[in-house]
Order: sequence, then structure tokens, then C-alpha cells
Amino acid sequence: MSHDPAFREAPLPLLPLDEAVPQALPPGRLPSYIADHRKRLRARFMEGGATAMPDYELLELVLFRAIPRQDVKPLARRLLEAFGDFNRVLSAPPTRLQQVTGVGEAVVQELKIVEAAAQRLARARVINRPVISSWAALLDYCHTAMAHGEVEQFRVLYLDRKNTLIADEAQARGTVDHVPVYPREVVKRALELNASALILVHNHPSGDPTPSEADIIMTARIQAAAETLGVTLHDHLIIGKERELSFRSEGYL
Repeated sequence: MSHDPAFREAPLPLLPLDEAVPQALPPGRLPSYIADHRKRLRARFMEGGATAMPDYELLELVLFRAIPRQDVKPLARRLLEAFGDFNRVLSAPPTRLQQVTGVGEAVVQELKIVEAAAQRLARARVINRPVISSWAALLDYCHTAMAHGEVEQFRVLYLDRKNTLIADEAQARGTVDHVPVYPREVVKRALELNASALILVHNHPSGDPTPSEADIIMTARIQAAAETLGVTLHDHLIIGKERELSFRSEGYL
């Protein structure tokens, strides 16, 4: 069962000096107090990067393009209150995002563009590379792609004889605590790709990567089907919010 963490920020006694006061804006030139705030925020990002910026400021930078003519800090805070952190805002389903007041098609599009860019950058660090020498990058990619999803997703990483990652494919999406997986389809796809080995990956939206009994049984079935056809199951990774669990390391394989 999923227990997504809830984010509740204590109200601030005073607004920061550079925060624009929310109000409807007349057509024409962007008011100076908003323009200056955006300029300062962009300058801080370019000078110091994202590391020192809180989630709501980084989210503001993303929202600037979608909402060019108003203060977006209140919306950034509403999104964080609804989903918990920057990563969960980016990975939230469009239908859930649009339930937040102030979120329209343009906002959803910008958020999904950033999410896709992050996943593509992370994937580029691991695809067509030996898994053993890029294991840390592989884990980073799995966390980027799956750690903050609200439903379970099952992926299979297909490797060649040199343990080079040749394909990464999402097999199924499920509910908050279950995803249907068909061992025959997993192995059939391995044969189509001429893969010699597999790594299974799925997320636990609850944040706890501890395997369920169903996870263990499903893994054993895939392993049996793969071995019959000469395909090796290297590992099954369960991705939680803060950490992952390796079936191989924990003795399940």
C-alpha cells in the first residue's frame, strides 16, 4: 500500500523582499517588480547553479516560460504542497497537475519537457555502455526515471554478451502497489533483441524498496523462463524514493 509523503510548509511571516505580490496584470509591459525578481532569480541560477536553490525557486524558473506575465511563486508553492518536492512535481501525471489551481496546458507542457530532458540526459550516460563500469550512472538513471512515480512501473534492461546495455524498455504500468508482468513477454523480447542478459527494474511509489511476496515470485518466474532460453537474469532492482534494493545483493537471486 502506498504512503506518499505529504509536504506541508509552515506559512512564512513575511514575504521575501524580491517576491512579487500576486495580482492580475494589465496588458502591455511586464511590471518592473516582477521583471526584476525574475532577473535576479535567473542571475543567481547562472552564477551558482541549481544546487543552492530551494525547490520553489527552481520551479519558478521552469514556470517563467509557461506563465510570462504574473508572479509564479504562489503557484510553485501550491505545486510543492500538492506533490511534495520538485521531482514529484515534474513526474506527476498531467491530470493530477491540472487539478492544482493555476495549472493549465502550458504549465503541464513545460514541466513534462523538463522531465523528459532529465530522463534523456540520464539515459544517455548508460545506454550502449557496459553496465559494470557505469553502475552508478545506471542507478542514477533508474532513480531519475522511476523514483517519483505515483504508480508502479516495470522496466527491463537488455544487455548483450559484453554486458553492454542495448535496450531499456518500459513493459507495464500498474497501480500504487501492483504492476502486471508477463515473464513470457519479457523473455520473448530478449530473443528479439538478441540479448544475453536482463536487469529488471521497478519502482515502489510508497518509497520503501522492500520486495513484496509477489515481487519475489514474479522474479523467480522470469528467471526460470530466461534460463530455459539461455538468457541470464543479472538482477532485479526495486527503486524507492531515497534508495534502491538489489535482489542480487540481498540474496534473492
